[in-house]
Amino acid sequence: MQDAATPVLSLRGIVKTFPGVRALDGVQMDLYPGQVTALIGENGAGKSTIVKILTGIYQPDAGQILVDGTETHFPTAQAAGHAGVTAIHQETVLFDDMTVAENIFIGHAPRNRFGLIDSNAMIRRAREILASIGADLNPAVRLRDLGIASKHLVAIARALSIDARVVIMDEPTAALSHKEIAELYELVETLKGQGKAILFISHKFDEIFRIADRWTVFRDGQFVGEGLMAGVTEAELVRLMVGRAVDQIYPKRPAEIGAPALTVAGYSHPTEFEDISFTLHRGEILGFYGLVGAGRSEVMQALFGITQPSKGATRIAEEVRVIRSTAQAVQAGIVYVPEDRGRQGAIKGLPIFQNVTLPSLRETSRNGFLRLAREFALTREYTQRLDLRAASLDQDVGLLSGGNQQKVVIAKWLATRPRVIILDEPTKGIDIGSKAAVHDFMSELAAEGLAVIMVSSEIPEVLGMSDRVIVMREGRIAAEFAGDQMTPENLVRAAVGIGEAA
Repeated sequence: MQDAATPVLSLRGIVKTFPGVRALDGVQMDLYPGQVTALIGENGAGKSTIVKILTGIYQPDAGQILVDGTETHFPTAQAAGHAGVTAIHQETVLFDDMTVAENIFIGHAPRNRFGLIDSNAMIRRAREILASIGADLNPAVRLRDLGIASKHLVAIARALSIDARVVIMDEPTAALSHKEIAELYELVETLKGQGKAILFISHKFDEIFRIADRWTVFRDGQFVGEGLMAGVTEAELVRLMVGRAVDQIYPKRPAEIGAPALTVAGYSHPTEFEDISFTLHRGEILGFYGLVGAGRSEVMQALFGITQPSKGATRIAEEVRVIRSTAQAVQAGIVYVPEDRGRQGAIKGLPIFQNVTLPSLRETSRNGFLRLAREFALTREYTQRLDLRAASLDQDVGLLSGGNQQKVVIAKWLATRPRVIILDEPTKGIDIGSKAAVHDFMSELAAEGLAVIMVSSEIPEVLGMSDRVIVMREGRIAAEFAGDQMTPENLVRAAVGIGEAA
């Protein structure tokens, strides 16, 4: 076995830039044989990008990938596999109509001397791999006949079928039960015993401290630090993850908090969230924070009538309302600006003015005929307030920048004159200037008495713009903070489930 003091794989000075975004800025990392290295960071820290570089999906713009100390390149996923790097993703694509063995060896099945797939060799080798991870599965059975836990083992076996030296586990326990998680821990110990280097990515600190030997922290695409798990505390890792200050792009103005505008009681969904209760007031910006999969967006979509809760009640001002469609939500005064503005918010191919006035056709039409002058007037009113930058209101929304597309979507819903506006990741993927404009307008809306819910994964944004913050974890409300309790450490601790907030 290779000396554990010598890394199997190292990254040095890795840089990756996308249009307008520097996803990785000179990061480094070492993976050692027989050890688990936990990669820790907030959403947007660069974890997913580094996984795609390690598996040959992305190529770095600069920096080195070293295998056993020798510089190498992974121009394709196949090249990464040949180098012994494999990944077990949170959601691995499997094929129900194929057998266990076929799923394990899809794309690289053993061949006989005639170049045909050697089914006997494939089943024999599949049985060996399954046995090595303690999976008592029949390689010849079709996948559709297996349960979720068994399918997860097949996905792991497929990742190991290339005789991996480096195994990347990206949020591997997200969809597993407690029993299945315990079995995964045993598998990790087995892989460590086989001398494999494991990169473990998880938001759950109990998992990290349970199985990791080393830690590496990324923040905003930069390397922050690394070390041994035995020499670090949860509090220290939290500080490394969040060490940022709220800056001037979060111009929160003081607003008078008024009467309740929205009350949610016992909202539950069979698979997405449970027992969600909160009150939102006029003039208030209520932040919702949580890690990926916490259920924040799913709650908001239910409030807007996109999905239906299994139980729970909503009260708009003093009136109990049953919302079963988006039309009923708009009628009740609730609007929703989605995270995916490209697919769910704006309609590309239509001009700006038609996007903005689409939910307000009653106001812009008379006797069944649209009044073009009224459409332009309504659009101009709200796009000017948002400082929309466009050649004209006839311009195709698809030709606008991301920030200006977001302004069109916000203008569209504000034109309905709502009581409650839900902003889901309102500044995701837009530039600093557009962020400041959206934040300024959000603060202006609250000052005018509108009730605002802001879902955000950016801690500075949540802290800089919110009057209160609700933190969700695994479909439930984990904590609520206001005033001096609204700190980066408290938000992260609640989001990852570390004890009681300070």
